[in-house]
Amino acid sequence: MALSQSALSELLDAFRTGEGVDMIRESVRTVLQELLEFEAAGVIGAQRYERSEDRVTERNGTRPKLLATKAGDVELRIPKLRKGSFFPSILEPRRRIDQALYAVVMEAYVHGVSTRSVDDLVVALGADSGISKSEVSRICEQLDETIGAFRTRPLDHTAFPYLYLDATYLHVRNKPGKGGQVVSMAVVVATGIAADGSREVLGLDVGDSEDETFWRSFLLSLKQRGLGGVRLVISDQHAGLVAALKRSFQGSAHQRCRVHFARNLLAHVPKSHADMVAAVFRTIFAQPDPEAASAAWDEVRDQLAATFPKIAGVMDEAKAEVLAFTAFPKPHWRKIWSTNPLERLNKEIKRRSRVVGIFPNAAAVIRLVGAVLTDTHDEWIAGDRRYLSEESMANLAETMDTDDRAAIEGGK
Repeated sequence: MALSQSALSELLDAFRTGEGVDMIRESVRTVLQELLEFEAAGVIGAQRYERSEDRVTERNGTRPKLLATKAGDVELRIPKLRKGSFFPSILEPRRRIDQALYAVVMEAYVHGVSTRSVDDLVVALGADSGISKSEVSRICEQLDETIGAFRTRPLDHTAFPYLYLDATYLHVRNKPGKGGQVVSMAVVVATGIAADGSREVLGLDVGDSEDETFWRSFLLSLKQRGLGGVRLVISDQHAGLVAALKRSFQGSAHQRCRVHFARNLLAHVPKSHADMVAAVFRTIFAQPDPEAASAAWDEVRDQLAATFPKIAGVMDEAKAEVLAFTAFPKPHWRKIWSTNPLERLNKEIKRRSRVVGIFPNAAAVIRLVGAVLTDTHDEWIAGDRRYLSEESMANLAETMDTDDRAAIEGGK
């Protein structure tokens, strides 16, 4: 529909005074917001304030979402529901990950280090005729800026009593081109539970998981960004990590992942006895209080050592770290006695990385995994449910001494 002369004249005056861009941005925001409301009404089964027999839930406020558009950044309000969840399709929640995957695949393709699966994906993306290095560089630079800002953002907005550290391994070519050697590199991820019970992704790096210098550098970077109030670090028993923790997080307890320890324990018994040993070991974690858990550990140790003598020394050395969780509120035990809360995150990293196969360099790993973590972080922050309840986190604060409580309240 053509605009009238008067409407065109008003638009022209707006651009002359510099208000035209704002007008376009507001128009884009209005249209997108209306589309959100329309889609939400379809999910709810009723318009706002409408009485309808088709209604399946109700609105429960909104949450803000900043969206980058060609007209500029616009802030939208995404409706929240009392039952269920809603994320509008037009916002494409996984777009950042898909862009990163595309960039990494194209980079591998350009450098000639792609595998058969990558070649097939290149064809599926419609790029079988080739893609220029300048195009790959443009995409990568845009993503690297976003991921870099996420990896270096300040962490001093709150305290993180619980810090999780875990590593997963990907294949990376250590030199450009086909002549480079393919090596296994550790992708280290740090997540934390904040003082209010919410979860955040805190950090990401690539290196040697057994190297103390690497871990110390990674942990120092977290502290320099403001990470504080850490009461318990949950991780596997990487040699370099354990040594780095003693220097970087003095005063924080270390919870050795019970799942990883159980696997180490089973390595000292015949496979025919593995199920029995695993079942007996699990009884330790079914105890109602710290004293009972400690007593059960000693009983299991004596029982198993009678048949498998090597187990005695292994359990004696690990007891304090595997049972560190018992010094914290009982409602938290299942969430802090292992690194299992990171398993879903690691599976998503593996799923996305499987398409690439062999990464052309460490920067490509950071680019793709960083995109996965950034989107996961956004979903955690936008979610209505906290990982641990505020009430139980209040109980944690009550167990601290004065200095620790001041650190939690001050986010230091």
